[in-house]
Amino acid sequence: MTDSGRPTRLERTATDAGAEVAVLTFDDGALNLFDRAMFDSLVADLDALTARPPRALLLRAEGRVVSGGVDVHLFDGLTEDEGAELWRTLFAEIIHQIEALPCPVVYAAHALTLTAAFEISLACDIILAAPGAKFGLVETVVGLTPSMGGPQRLAERAGSGRAREFVMTGDLYDAETMRSWGVVNAVHDDVDVAARALTARLADGPTRAHRATKEIIEAWRSGGVAHADSVTPDVSGVLFGTDDLKGAVRSFLEVGPGRATYAGR
Repeated sequence: MTDSGRPTRLERTATDAGAEVAVLTFDDGALNLFDRAMFDSLVADLDALTARPPRALLLRAEGRVVSGGVDVHLFDGLTEDEGAELWRTLFAEIIHQIEALPCPVVYAAHALTLTAAFEISLACDIILAAPGAKFGLVETVVGLTPSMGGPQRLAERAGSGRAREFVMTGDLYDAETMRSWGVVNAVHDDVDVAARALTARLADGPTRAHRATKEIIEAWRSGGVAHADSVTPDVSGVLFGTDDLKGAVRSFLEVGPGRATYAGR
């Protein structure tokens, strides 16, 4: 548990170049179970990040595992309508809120990552894992299917056949398998160090361009290539009015590629 008594903590730091990085850590004992307190704490942190976005965000966990999953007490006695409302709320306040952040979001999985924790990772832009990390959507043990967007986002990354296998068997899959499927972007021996370095690198980059990338990919997700093509001219065209693009073009012409610095404007 964090010093504040909350099961999550949100810290804001700066890179050497002065870009703000946010780190959101799950820290609620050995299992980091997603109970009501964990969900509420995460929602509060995401509200704060939405109100004042950093230039990059890292999600990580302390403890023996990333998460042992959802506290099953949360489901006990729910009616059909109450169950549907629970999922609507979690989509609106967590999954869609993460995806709507106008900055790169990195997820670091150092160990076992089950159910809600894995579904949250699939809402992030980049997933890194330690060699010993394992992933699972094991909701079938209580007669449920993953309902925070896991099946469809897993299918997007790994294909529908893999998503069906993953969810229906309820098996655990190791980091290298997930990397080979395209779900995990990279496997690192020290995933925390690698994730912090990547987050800092992304924070130092052209933040408005990263946001445009996310908007174009989101357009593809919702409407395919034709829809993404239709929004790209306007989404990308706006970048020509940014200080970062203007400065980077001047830097390229004067001193060559790779020398530009960005302020996120």
